[in-house]
Amino acid sequence: MRRFNWQNIRLIIIVAIMLFLYSFSSHKNEKREIKNIHISFEGGEENLFITHEIVNNLLKQNLGGTLTIKKEEVDLKSLEAALNNHKMIEKCEIFSTIDGSLNANITQKTPIVRYVSGSTMYYLDYKGIEIPLSENFSARVPILMGNLDEKEKANYVLLCNEIYKDDFLKKNITGIQVLPSGSVILTNRNYDYKIIFGKPIYVEKKLKNYKAFFQHASKDTLIKNYKEVNVMFTEQVVCKK
Repeated sequence: MRRFNWQNIRLIIIVAIMLFLYSFSSHKNEKREIKNIHISFEGGEENLFITHEIVNNLLKQNLGGTLTIKKEEVDLKSLEAALNNHKMIEKCEIFSTIDGSLNANITQKTPIVRYVSGSTMYYLDYKGIEIPLSENFSARVPILMGNLDEKEKANYVLLCNEIYKDDFLKKNITGIQVLPSGSVILTNRNYDYKIIFGKPIYVEKKLKNYKAFFQHASKDTLIKNYKEVNVMFTEQVVCKK
């Protein structure tokens, strides 16, 4: 007569119990209702263009206007897609926890310049995508003025990006004016002279030349007398009093 291997039988029973408990727990977890929403912002709570209230309302709106909803009925991907469509949000990650909390981690879009043309005002991000102004916070970025030709827009955005990512230029350059010819004039925070930049080509070289000029000229009191600093020519900087 064949003997039973009680050790194997016990192992099978234990595995079966564990699977049952896991299935029961998982089913019970899915039946839980969403109890609250927790919102966090990448980079901290300062300088927020979009508020907790706005995000909270967006989530509720896409949950049918109520939080009284079972976790199994929440489509996390649809919620993420809805928030990612907001013009101030770069990226959103949403997940739920076992206690019934719905968590949203928000990464805001980063303005690199404020565009102003008559009554039209908005920010541009590093991709050149428009970001509406916020009533909650105003970014300290250069003001871009003039008509932007869509064919050349990428070149102006490149110029704005180069200014934004450089610590010195980010603090020093306050204005970017695009002339009807397509040439650019920059204004700076420290002195009254205009920076004649020309067309947005050889951008890195021209900005490098301007930084070298400023580092040298700021040691001399004559810099206060300059009316124009011309960096159009990539091999030299021409100053006019």
